[in-house]
Amino acid sequence: MALVQAATEPSDEALCRAFLAGDEAAFGTLVERHRALVFALMRRYTARPEDAADLAQQAFLRALEASRRVFSRWSLSGPAPFRAWLIRIALNLAKNHARQGRRWLQAVQLPEAEAPGESAQEALERTERERRVRAAVLTLPRRQREVLTLRVDGGLGFREIAETLGITETNAKVNFHHAVKRLRAQVAELPEEER
Repeated sequence: MALVQAATEPSDEALCRAFLAGDEAAFGTLVERHRALVFALMRRYTARPEDAADLAQQAFLRALEASRRVFSRWSLSGPAPFRAWLIRIALNLAKNHARQGRRWLQAVQLPEAEAPGESAQEALERTERERRVRAAVLTLPRRQREVLTLRVDGGLGFREIAETLGITETNAKVNFHHAVKRLRAQVAELPEEER
């Protein structure tokens, strides 16, 4: 689900142009606008929120370092691919993080807060179900995992996913469909009491 900008908020394109023209605060606005998305993506690759925050910060630093060179190549009269470009930076950092021996997903995550009226037993059962789903996501092929993460955690549309990953929109939809189908099949294989 893409964020809808208010009519008074400058577009990513306008902010990129302003940054190129010397307005350093424009890049800060871009960071604030996309911070939650980048953090959500990084969270899938880290065991702790602090690690996700560190990776997100690294992604923004890398984007800042390359921004003048990259922005100057874009035709900023139309839509700037800033969001897709930033997501590619974030995903590359996250995959490198995972390759360095850290888990792609947190195996066990305690619930942040109990749902109203939820007993301790229900909270533990819910946490265990969530852990199993995350473990099932680990078994997905790389491309299906990426598409699923961008769609579910990033809230991106299939067109944006395709642009980000350098695939067709149809390919993004097919990968998402297969990922969901595999996850459903794996959950269906669990004994009734573990679903």
